[in-house]
Amino acid sequence: MKTDPHPQSAGDPVTFAEDVALEGPPEVEFNPGIASRLPAKSSAGGALLRDGQGRILFVVPNYKPVLDIPGGITDDNESPKAACQREVSEELGLRLELGRLLVVDWVPRNGVWRDSHQFIFDGGVLTDEQAAAVQVHDEELGGLRFLPLDVAAPQIHPSLLRRLELALTAADSGQTIYAEFGRPL
Repeated sequence: MKTDPHPQSAGDPVTFAEDVALEGPPEVEFNPGIASRLPAKSSAGGALLRDGQGRILFVVPNYKPVLDIPGGITDDNESPKAACQREVSEELGLRLELGRLLVVDWVPRNGVWRDSHQFIFDGGVLTDEQAAAVQVHDEELGGLRFLPLDVAAPQIHPSLLRRLELALTAADSGQTIYAEFGRPL
């Protein structure tokens, strides 16, 4: 397998534009209008950030009654990793180069929310100084907490609990895990 000698940063629009141009002309719809009728999915990227004691960094959203991990939904034409890096920067003021992909989780439709792909990236272990300096930089958040997963469990959605258990397993094992609603396949 040939690899690119110039790896890109997440969401690098210049590289993407060059790569799209190399693909050649866009495919023509074999059935006019089919592209607009295909289902749309949203994607989100979250960061597994831990402190030296192994506690996970959770954010306290003002817009829902449960804790979450730093990250968020992708903008139009934005990769999940780039969205995660952007959201971590906006929410917490942390400029991190995220590590590898730990989990890809398909989440079914729930109420007004369409089905989606949730990506969790390894944000690494923060030093004591970094952990102490983390602050909320976004009005959508009411705070943050470093918590062991078992303590956080009653304060998060069950699917996020399953997803984070998988992310911790993936971080320790070096593998990437595919799941559906937090259940590995």
